[in-house]
Formats: sequence, structure tokens, C-alpha cells
Amino acid sequence: MTDPHDPAPADADDVERHPCPRCAAAPGSPCRSRGGAVAGTYRTGRFTKVPRLAKLLRVQTPADRGPGQPWRPGTPPPAPVDPDTPGADIRIGYARCSTLGQELDSQLDALAKHGVPREKVFSEKISTRIRVRPQFEAALAAARDIKAHAPHCRVIFTVYEMKRLGRDAAELTALADHLTAHGLVLEMLAGPLPGMYDPSGPGRLLFAFFAAMAETERENIRESTLEGLDTAARKGNHGGRPPVITEDMLHTLLRRRANGESVEQIQPDLIIPTGKRKGQSPSAASIYRALAEHEKRVAYPEAVEQARADFAALTGSEVPEARTEAKALTTR
Repeated sequence: MTDPHDPAPADADDVERHPCPRCAAAPGSPCRSRGGAVAGTYRTGRFTKVPRLAKLLRVQTPADRGPGQPWRPGTPPPAPVDPDTPGADIRIGYARCSTLGQELDSQLDALAKHGVPREKVFSEKISTRIRVRPQFEAALAAARDIKAHAPHCRVIFTVYEMKRLGRDAAELTALADHLTAHGLVLEMLAGPLPGMYDPSGPGRLLFAFFAAMAETERENIRESTLEGLDTAARKGNHGGRPPVITEDMLHTLLRRRANGESVEQIQPDLIIPTGKRKGQSPSAASIYRALAEHEKRVAYPEAVEQARADFAALTGSEVPEARTEAKALTTR
């Protein structure tokens, strides 16, 4: 049975594309131990040549390579595509997810199974709302450069699905036109429009239709999120951390301060009701900050009232809504 902690065979294949600098294992062969058997892990100096694995400290040899068994040369990995070969297909892959909490493994695996070399896959974790995506621009530049140096080859820009490129219909259509203008082919592995994108005839209409659908889906997600936030706000859930000094605590603090007590005397009697510090007393800095904010809330309406009175004295006209607005500000 294969160890569940073993890396995927694709990882071992990428490592074995390079000879081992320590045990002189040929490309296509696992590393060997001092006793001449297949080593249980690859040499660090070998898999650091693979950008995707460069930061790892340990890559285990898969069970199908026969760790512990007598070492023998394996099958050399397939040679890379020669750009000088007429009609050759060269693929540039791009993978993207929106947040750091999401993973790219499924997209990378799908691109690898489709024949996109790992060293020609550009990936990043960035939202489509950000117009400048460094790895996306690098992938486009690499595809254009290959096409410029090998015009007789078909350069294919491969993504997992349309949403990885963006969710704006105008942006997606402009991207398709950009690829076509530079002689590049757009390929999608999944989604509503899998396969090669044909810029002529019905292919263009289908692409524009599904690009508009992607934009509509993004707007629906945004509206649903805003509606959920608005519903939570009406229920009193505004998100973020709960306040350390609540209104009840502030009322107690102001009352006891008016009686001449100091902050140090009041602090032990104030208890935080929620959050990570529930049951503890707030710090003196939090108490002084709450007092300062309260003074600003009280002083600001008075300053507005005074400014409006000064304006009325200068112009000779009254501003009847001044007191109403000041009262509204005090209740916020």
C-alpha cells in the first residue's frame, strides 16, 4: 500500500527530470542510498531545482519506485518539445485562486495531466478585481515571447476554466482578442466552454455569452454578500471585534468618574463581557481611549452648533436645522 504521505507521482517525475548531484543518478531514476539501494527520499540538492518544490526539505520516494530495493536506472523522462519542430504545440499554463485560504492543487494537477510542464505553469493567489496580476502578465509575456521566436509552433494558453481569467465580460473579450492578435490559442479544461477557443464564427459568440454569464455570477455573489451583511447589521451584528468598553461599562465609568474616582480605582470593577478577554478587566489604555472618544462625540455637536450660530450672525439668516442635526450626531 502506498504511504498517504508520499508525494504525487508528478512530484517524483519533476524531481527525476534532473540528475542527482550527490549519487549521480541519471535523469528518470530515483536517488540511491550508500548501500546502493533506492533511497527513501530524494536528495535536497536535486528537488530544489524544481521551483514548485524548492522550499521543501523532504520529498519521499513513492512506493512504486521501490524504496529499499536494489537501485537501477529508470526510464528517462520525455524530452521537452523542440520549438524548431514544425507544427509542435507548446502550452503555457495559468492557475489562480482569489484568497490565500484557497488552494491551487486541483488546477495544477489538471494542467499537469493535460501535458502542461510544471515549469511553464504560472500561478498566484489574487482576486480578479485587481487589474494588475503579476503572474498572469508574466504568463502572457512568456507565451508572446515563445510565439515570436517559434512562429511555426502553435502556442496554447491553457487555464482550468474561464473564471480563472476573470469575471468581467469586457475584460475577457479583450483578452481573447489580445491572444488572437498575437497568434495565441486559448484553451480551457473545464467550465461551460471547454476546449480550444475558436475566435471566428459561433465560437466568438459563445465566448462572449459565457463571459457575460461569468460577470453576472460575480455580481450575484456580490449582491448576496452585501445583502447578508445588511441583514446582519439590522440584527446588531456589524462584524469585526466586539468593543472592549460597552455602553453599560462607559455609563458606569462616567458616573463613578463624576463622583471623583480615578481610572485605576474603577478598572478592577469593569469586566469585559465578550471576546477573547471575556471575564477580564480592560486595560487603562482602553478606558482612557473610550473616554477620549466619548468627549469627541459630545464636543463635536457643540462645535457644529457654535459654527452655525457664527454663520447665522455673519449672514443675518437662521439655520433652523442646526439643533436637530446636532442631536442626531449625539445619538449615533
